[in-house]
Amino acid sequence: MSTVYNNQNQFQSYNICLKDTVKTFTKSLFYMLFDEDYRNQNSQIVKDTFLKIATKLRLENGEALWRQFEDQFTRIREKLDLDAIAIEQNDPATKSLTEVYLAYPGFHAIAIYRLSHELYKLESYVISRMMSEYVHGLTGIDIHPGATIGDSFFIDHGTGIVIGETAIIKKNVKIYQGVTLGGIQIRKSLSSTKRHPTIEDNVTIYANATILGGDIVIGANSIIGANVWITKSVPENSLVTYKTEIKISTRKK
Repeated sequence: MSTVYNNQNQFQSYNICLKDTVKTFTKSLFYMLFDEDYRNQNSQIVKDTFLKIATKLRLENGEALWRQFEDQFTRIREKLDLDAIAIEQNDPATKSLTEVYLAYPGFHAIAIYRLSHELYKLESYVISRMMSEYVHGLTGIDIHPGATIGDSFFIDHGTGIVIGETAIIKKNVKIYQGVTLGGIQIRKSLSSTKRHPTIEDNVTIYANATILGGDIVIGANSIIGANVWITKSVPENSLVTYKTEIKISTRKK
């Protein structure tokens, strides 16, 4: 037993327990954006939790980071209200905005993305990624905090969506479950280059479509059908579909 303990002490220690702290912090941020009573009662606790995380991650100027982050809350809320309205207006299953805020996993994933994205821009890379992985585990939606996403973003269903770090999604885009906006090559030497596609305004991407490559642009007002695989740009106003033959015959008894 003592030998195992001594061997374990040879390894570098990481603050793995921060996963629980970041989970609590992320939930609290989400609540603060939409619940005034919660914000009034817990804003100092949330700030203190951030400073604790910053200290553990050895981030410099935690107080200044928090102030810069907090200054973006109103703008984040404005963007999220536009996202919620886009969902309510486009999803026939939605009965009210309240349902979107309280029950839609796509909206939850977008909310945490918009929060984590602001921290990513402040070069708080680890905490922003931990936030995105927390909501990924809850919703099955994987949005890298480095992605750039415009106003009125609509995720429907959402399970299995992957949006890479350098993806650019412009305004009024709708994405369904299983969509991948990914890189066509996986090499560490490409880490500082644009590896993921650009989606222009008013594009709809249906279930399980895969769009790969940093120089790929899906033109405005296009519809990308289900199950397509795209590795070259698509002009605006396009309809891209994948056709397969389905045969229906009578079963032999």
